Amino acid sequence: MKILIVADEECKALWDYYQPGKLDGLDLILSCGDLKASYLSFLATFAPCPVLYVHGNHDDIYQQHPPEGCICVDGKVYVHQGLRIVGLGGSMRYKPGINQYTDIQMACRASSLLPRIWMHKGFDILLTHAPGADMVEQHDLAHKGFWAFNRLLDKYQPAMFFHGHTHLSYSRHIKRESMYGNTRVINGYERYLVEL
Repeated sequence: MKILIVADEECKALWDYYQPGKLDGLDLILSCGDLKASYLSFLATFAPCPVLYVHGNHDDIYQQHPPEGCICVDGKVYVHQGLRIVGLGGSMRYKPGINQYTDIQMACRASSLLPRIWMHKGFDILLTHAPGADMVEQHDLAHKGFWAFNRLLDKYQPAMFFHGHTHLSYSRHIKRESMYGNTRVINGYERYLVEL
């Protein structure tokens, strides 16, 4: 299965300079947040597959104008062709905003999904906006990760964890890929293609 991950910054190659066929062969597009609704709608129009998304901390506008033709999986367990996806958007609360949470609030959001995760016998992908705690070298409150994500990974050991929020352009120390236990962690900044 070919999955395109997008996050944080619209990819000019997929939007401004789009050529027919660029999205061919994809089985799924996953957005980790902080992208224009019109960009996700554009991808949904030309991709031969569903576009799933969670909210980023800058996606409050989605309340009035959600991405058309896309599926919000924020706060849900979603199954696509047998692939079990848990979606938890938002970032650490650092100013007022509907997609920002304290660590306790995110832990409550994650806990509310546990019955559905149990019903599906675990999950394969954790799709978030923010990273897990101590996964990225960013120490400001806005980019601090959530311990709730680490606990989900510790307990269920999914194959993949996709997040955004920490742009690769912030620092040369921010990695595109890493491992957390048995889980492959991928920063989806701009775009990244993954095969499962």
